[in-house]
Amino acid sequence: MKRKKHKLGWQTLWNPNFGAPAALLIFYIANAVFTPRFATVSNTLNMLLQVSTTMLVAIGMTFVIASRGIDLTVGSTMALVSVVAALLIKYGIVVAVLFALSAALLVGLLNGFLISRLKLDALITTLASLILWRGIAQVIGDGKLVPFTNPTFEALGKGYVASIPTQVVIAAVVIIGAFFCIRSTLFGHHIVAVGGNEEAARLAGIRAERVKYVVYLISALLAGFAGLIETARLGMGDPSKVGVNAEFDAIAAVVVGGTPFSGGRANVLGTVVGALLMQVISTSFNMLLIPFTWSLVLKSVIILFAIFLQRPNTN
Repeated sequence: MKRKKHKLGWQTLWNPNFGAPAALLIFYIANAVFTPRFATVSNTLNMLLQVSTTMLVAIGMTFVIASRGIDLTVGSTMALVSVVAALLIKYGIVVAVLFALSAALLVGLLNGFLISRLKLDALITTLASLILWRGIAQVIGDGKLVPFTNPTFEALGKGYVASIPTQVVIAAVVIIGAFFCIRSTLFGHHIVAVGGNEEAARLAGIRAERVKYVVYLISALLAGFAGLIETARLGMGDPSKVGVNAEFDAIAAVVVGGTPFSGGRANVLGTVVGALLMQVISTSFNMLLIPFTWSLVLKSVIILFAIFLQRPNTN
């Protein structure tokens, strides 16, 4: 009896658990060799500082994409939170943070309602919401920068916890929590089940609508935290610049990290690696004085390549 031979293709050779880390290692080593002062402690710490907010947004995006959705409003949510916090900080940190995060949750609630209850397409819905909330942020802020002075609040983006930047600590806590949620909780399993086959999940007794509501709320809340950190770091609210391209970087990190657009799988650690990879690319292009737009081209190619590798095997 002849043994059947299996042809090894790209999908067989590519393992999402190792492909992204390998790419990150290759890019880092290449830059350590060819980019002056790249592999220094100060530059590595600077990259962690810059990528921490992207990681927060990308973790939320991981939950959404794993449920077979998409959230393009994260950047606009950051801008809205930035303006609200900057305008209300004069009334105290508690008031500013509560109202800012409430605004973020409102974005997530609306997205969840339109997508899970009214059954609107997630891509079109969040695209429209992206424009809506960015516009509202600019109206609230009168299209201007909103400066403020509050050292306690600014410590959120500039402070340290035992020699570690506060925002890096926050990102680490969120990553650990998200990893535990996906791997060890019933809700995490429900997210994956809904993304894999929503109808089958319903038949199994999973309340798919509630799951979708919650993942969009999580995504909005983490984008809100990212907006607060950016606002604290800048010392001002900026409705035009805060969160610009945040959705692009988040989606890139998620997809490159091994969470497919088709849903049904969530790779939290892969998302972290994907975010680091995107940051290494941005930093290296900046240090080599290559125009930022070229880094966007490379990131787009990497995303397309990751999607190509994740396509269904019809053979």
